[in-house]
Amino acid sequence: MATRVGMVSLGCPKNQVDAEHMLYDLKQQGFEIIADAALADVVIVNTCGFIESAKQEAIDTILELSELKKEGRIKAIIATGCLAERYRDEMVKEMPELDAVIGLGSNAKLCDIITQVLADKKQVCAYGENTDLCLEGGRIISTEPFCAYIKIAEGCSNCCTYCAIPSIRGAFRSRRIEDIVEEAKWLAQNGVTELVVVAQDTTRYGEDIYGKSELPRLLRELCAIDGFKWIRTLYCYPERITDELLDTIASEEKLVKYIDMPLQHCNGDILRRMNRSGDRQSLTQLVEHIREKVPGIVLRTTLIVGFPGESDEQFEELCEFVKQIKFERLGCFAFSPEENTPAFDMPDQVHLKTRERRAEIIMEEQMLISDEFNEKCCGKTLQVVCEGFDRYAECYYGRSAFDAPEIDGKVFFMSDKKVAVGEYVNVLVDDTLDYDLIGSRV
Repeated sequence: MATRVGMVSLGCPKNQVDAEHMLYDLKQQGFEIIADAALADVVIVNTCGFIESAKQEAIDTILELSELKKEGRIKAIIATGCLAERYRDEMVKEMPELDAVIGLGSNAKLCDIITQVLADKKQVCAYGENTDLCLEGGRIISTEPFCAYIKIAEGCSNCCTYCAIPSIRGAFRSRRIEDIVEEAKWLAQNGVTELVVVAQDTTRYGEDIYGKSELPRLLRELCAIDGFKWIRTLYCYPERITDELLDTIASEEKLVKYIDMPLQHCNGDILRRMNRSGDRQSLTQLVEHIREKVPGIVLRTTLIVGFPGESDEQFEELCEFVKQIKFERLGCFAFSPEENTPAFDMPDQVHLKTRERRAEIIMEEQMLISDEFNEKCCGKTLQVVCEGFDRYAECYYGRSAFDAPEIDGKVFFMSDKKVAVGEYVNVLVDDTLDYDLIGSRV
C-alpha cells in the first residue's frame, strides 16, 4: 500500500507553487496524495517565515499535528519552506515533534527523506543552497481548478530593511520566457482560465537574464495563449512601473485592469529608512499617471505602520495620503521586527500597541473608502467567475476581475440557472456588504 502524504501549505502564493512542485514529485515516486492531512501517514508543513504572525501559524500547525502523531494517527511530520530555511538549527532543537526539517535547496530530496524517516525513525535535517531550489518541473494544482499561480522568478534583490526574504530565498533570479510560456500553455490546456503572475517583484522580471525588465513582453506572450480569460499581475514595484507596462495592460483584453503595487508608506524619510525610494509627491504623481494611462483601473496596495522612527506627524501624513488617493484595495500591517534585518534593532522602535492602533486607524479609513467604491458599483454589470454555492446564504459567490483570489472581496449573486464552478457570468450589482458585493445574474 502506498504511503499517504498530506500537505499543509502556509503563506504566500509563491510558497504554494513550491508545494505544488513537491506534490508532483511525490506522486511521480508512487506516494498517494490526499487532501485531508489528518488522514495521512506523513504530513508536510510548507511553512512561511515572513513575519511573526506567519511564524506562529506554522508553529501552531506543527503542534496540532503532533497531537495526531501522539495518537498514532500520523507517522511523521516534515517542515519545509521559509521557516525551515530561516531557522534551521532552532527548529531542530526546539521542535522534537518534527521528523525532518528541509531547507529550500533540498526540496528535490523530499521523496528520499520521507522514505528514510519512515525507515529509521531518526530526525533528518537537509539543507542546500537556496539557489538549488528548482523553478521548473511538473505541478499538482492545489487551487480552484480554473485558477492558478505562475511564478516567474525566485528570490529578491531589493533588500528592504524590514524584510528577510533576500536572506531566506536569495537574490532575484528570473525564469526564461520560453519556460514560463510552456508552463502557462500546460495550465491552459488543463482548464485554467485565470492566471495570476507572481514573484517577489514582478516588475523586475528579466533584468538579470535579459538586461532589462521584460514583464510587458512576457505578459503579451501569455495573452496570446488560448484558454485564458483573465491574467493578473501581483507585487509590482512602484518605481519599475513603466509606460510600456501600462500600455500593455491598457491594450491587452485578457489583462485585468488591476495592479497590485505595495507602497509600504508615503513619507520620504520613512521610505529611505526602509531602503525604498519615493515620497508622497512622487507616489501621488505615479498613481495619477497610472489612472490616466489605464482608465478604470483598480489599484491595490499594502502599507506598514509603526516602522522605527515613525512619528505622529509622519503617520498623520500617511493617513492623509490614504484619504487623498482612495486606493480601491488596501491592506495595512503593523511593523513586525524580524531578526537579522536592519530594521530589527533600529533606534526609536514604536511601541507594539501604538503600531497596532495605527494599523486599525488606517483600516477604519479604508473601510469608508471601500464602501464608497462599492456603492459606485451598484447598478453596474460585472463579469464574475463562480467559485461555489453558499448553502447558508442560498446563493452563488465568486470574484470580479477587480478581486484577486484569497485577497480581495467576493461577489454574492442569485441565479435562476445552475452555475458551475469556474463559469464566468454577468452579475448586476444592487447592494453591498462590507468589502463584498451583492447582485443577480443577468
